[in-house]
Amino acid sequence: MVMRHTRMLPGFLGAALALIVGSAAAQSGSPSRGPNIGPNPSTPLKISRIYWEYNSSADDLGVHVSLDGEDWKELKIVSPNRRTIFEVEGKGPYEELGMTELFFEGAEPALSDIPLDELLARFPEGQYKFKGRYADGRKLTGVGKLSYAIPDGPTNLSAVPGSDGSLVISWDAVTVPPVGFPDRPLNIVGYQVIVEKFEVTVPGTTTSVTVSPEFVASLSPGPHAWEVLAIDESGNQTLREGSLTITP
Repeated sequence: MVMRHTRMLPGFLGAALALIVGSAAAQSGSPSRGPNIGPNPSTPLKISRIYWEYNSSADDLGVHVSLDGEDWKELKIVSPNRRTIFEVEGKGPYEELGMTELFFEGAEPALSDIPLDELLARFPEGQYKFKGRYADGRKLTGVGKLSYAIPDGPTNLSAVPGSDGSLVISWDAVTVPPVGFPDRPLNIVGYQVIVEKFEVTVPGTTTSVTVSPEFVASLSPGPHAWEVLAIDESGNQTLREGSLTITP
């Protein structure tokens, strides 16, 4: 007669059997305690962002994406209405070794060509799922939230030379409601100032930046474009362009 109840086995044999069963379960990848245990655990991206950028000077608008994760080889982005809007797959060495960061800008059509409501309808507001796979077989996950809280551009931009050869760039704080949505709240968390290779981000309470004399001296004589971006807490950002002229 075969004994089928483990509790009837001698103590040392029962312990040995438990050790063997536990080892086999670990080798087979059977689920155990905690998340991400198994042959294909899922690991979230370090960064998964999707946001609007509006150029208030040119009146054009587009969607940008930024992500970061170690050694991924496949990626797709799915909109709230379950439509795949982007998909990429590494081949050759990229399939074996994987990739890391990725940033791309969507086309930014003028709102005179594609009206705001029509453009927004192509990118529904809500959560966008990032799905894919890492080079080692793990599943890739991530979520980015796209909001319609698109700030207006900074106004009254100025660039005034300082007595020491520096350049003081200033602007008025953005306080008007989001573009196209007058009833929505807006929370500007920062401003970014870009002059050629000079780039700095300051808190949303700051409305001026001083560019060092050394950098100003490095600019060639002639006109130079610069811009100030207002950044909403949603990640959406809006820029307004300015220009300055460096004299010999």
